Amino acid sequence: MNEIRIGIIGFGTVGAGVVEGIQKNGAWMAGRTGITPVVAKIADLDITTDRGITLPEGILTPDAQSLISDENIDLIVELIGGTTIARTFTLEALKRGKPVVTANKALLADHGEELYKTAREHGTGIYYEAAVGGGIPVLRAQREGLVGNRIENIYGILNGTCNYILTRMEREGLPFDEILADAQKLGYAETPPDLDIDGLDTAHKAVVLASMAYGAPVPMSAVSAKGIRGLSGEEISNADALGYRIKLLSIIKENAGKIELSVEPALVPKTHMISSVNDSFNAVFVKGDMVGDTMYYGRGAGRLPTGSAVIGDIMEAAADKLHNVGTPSSVTIMLQKDSLSYLPSGDIEKRCYIRLPQGDLKAAVEILEKHGIGVSSVEKSMSVILTHRAKESTFVAAMAELGDAVRLRLENFE
Repeated sequence: MNEIRIGIIGFGTVGAGVVEGIQKNGAWMAGRTGITPVVAKIADLDITTDRGITLPEGILTPDAQSLISDENIDLIVELIGGTTIARTFTLEALKRGKPVVTANKALLADHGEELYKTAREHGTGIYYEAAVGGGIPVLRAQREGLVGNRIENIYGILNGTCNYILTRMEREGLPFDEILADAQKLGYAETPPDLDIDGLDTAHKAVVLASMAYGAPVPMSAVSAKGIRGLSGEEISNADALGYRIKLLSIIKENAGKIELSVEPALVPKTHMISSVNDSFNAVFVKGDMVGDTMYYGRGAGRLPTGSAVIGDIMEAAADKLHNVGTPSSVTIMLQKDSLSYLPSGDIEKRCYIRLPQGDLKAAVEILEKHGIGVSSVEKSMSVILTHRAKESTFVAAMAELGDAVRLRLENFE
């Protein structure tokens, strides 16, 4: 039986979940893979707080550097988050030829190209399944099961905090701020919650998904990102009455050789499966040119679901190292092309829901039509207009004349 010695940097929620999972199912994994995972060292600045896990004496240390330089440790698991110290540790481990497993989507979104190229240069790998969708193996599905497909589009609910807030707003009719406060008490939302509710966390994950789908590191500047901050309950109830639900949706498409990448709250039809994804669950729909539509659903965060994804990467990295694979597909697939072309946010075509808190619906329709935006329907009881497809830049120009009107994307998955 081969043994792989693991050094974990970061012993927070996910780190504790990884250790718990290995202690619980390590023997089971060894029987399935022929590889025994051994947690050799854990580095964290806090080595006194009880995580509810019994550890051998001497396994905890505040010195992360000692894990990276220890020749008896085969691979490094980075779970500290952030993009500064995490980048430093990850680069150093890769330069030593040690594979790195990470759940750090911000690190990959901001420094992915540097990390992938460093891994390739030193004949090792970086593994990151847990960075997108928590316990959902959506990246592995793309990289392996869908490797024979060209990816046409991806739609995703990738932030459990926002989905939890939107679900409760619909079910209970409570205001955004009250549910956000509850989400923070339950540990779903950080304090401050900006990364979640402003769409940046989702944008980080969308960048990683798009990079894998189209074969080159995607910069954050390519993403048009809007969140759900301050979303009104009136929009939730109007959407419901119109046969829609509002979800924070990541949308990734290839149009005529250009990549469309956006994150925004959108009305989605109740008849589509993605509308039934509720609470803190995540879901990703991937369409390949051969397989058609596929769906991946599950817990998007949490100690054990994310720990599960990290453990999957640990075992893959261990197998690659023991079999001298060198640079794995998790790296080569991200460096397939030198660059990609992106659709400017103003050129993204979409339908929209527009609500006029005040004003003349007839005059609003005239303004929209003056800008070349076709009107699909007018809901007088709600002061709502549903439009046909038009470019984002056209909507922006029209909205400047409509004043304080509310606008949301309306996505029919055409």
